[in-house]
Amino acid sequence: MTVGSPLAATQIEISRLWDLDSTAELLGRGFVQQSLIAIALLGLLGGILGPLIIARQMSFAVHGVSELSVTGAAAALLLGVSINVGGVIGAVIVAAVFGFMGNRARERDSVIGVVMAFGLGLGVLFLSLYGSARTGFAMLTGQVVSVGTGGLTAIAITTVVVVAGMAVIYRPLLFASLDPRVALAHGVPIRTLSVVFAVLMGLACAQGVQIIGALLVMSLMITPAAAAARLTANPTRVLVLSVVFAEVASVGGLIVSLAPGLPVSVFVTTISFVIYVICRWIGHRRQFVTR
Repeated sequence: MTVGSPLAATQIEISRLWDLDSTAELLGRGFVQQSLIAIALLGLLGGILGPLIIARQMSFAVHGVSELSVTGAAAALLLGVSINVGGVIGAVIVAAVFGFMGNRARERDSVIGVVMAFGLGLGVLFLSLYGSARTGFAMLTGQVVSVGTGGLTAIAITTVVVVAGMAVIYRPLLFASLDPRVALAHGVPIRTLSVVFAVLMGLACAQGVQIIGALLVMSLMITPAAAAARLTANPTRVLVLSVVFAEVASVGGLIVSLAPGLPVSVFVTTISFVIYVICRWIGHRRQFVTR
């Protein structure tokens, strides 16, 4: 095997995973610390929103909003304005449409599919007119190590807005998610709650696109909550576990990626998946024992 072969390069990168000195050195740098805070806030958002996304069967909506956030960002590039602002506007508009038009579970997937197909077509058009496929690829895969002060401020503001909003709507939204007919009979404004929650989810997804990319937002918005739901049916415990799992995956993924210099998203998704597999195995064993 030659030194310059792809296999040798891969082995070198893997060996760097255990280079604690390099990791410690990088953790002392300002841009890495900003990235850690940003991805930790994203993990908090994913952990809080995830359980209700699962309960409301909106996993496909998360994917749709994330993808169409790229369309908003591409439009912003073409117009010469902030990518973050464009991504947020695109995600919020699309999320509101999903929340309003797809309030019923049986029609939600078709609405998302129709809107997403049209939005992605527009995104391709905007990127083609802008003339940079590399920029589009960066939005799909994320760029957490270059989040910067502006990006950190944006996700911090988003976190405050989403957490405050969820604190207000959490109980009625949980009621409407678990038993919508009874909630409607008790006068719970289901459609309004659906739109508000979709907008909050859209804000979180837009920030996730900037950090880990549109293709991988589900690894923090869906997987930790799905893992937590395999361990307990108690909503409070699911929420706590979802936040813990999301933080372990996000912060842990970034730290592990530092020394080898590999994409952060690879480790975030891998850790999330491993947590889910373990929780699913534990849940399966519990069901087997109780039979």
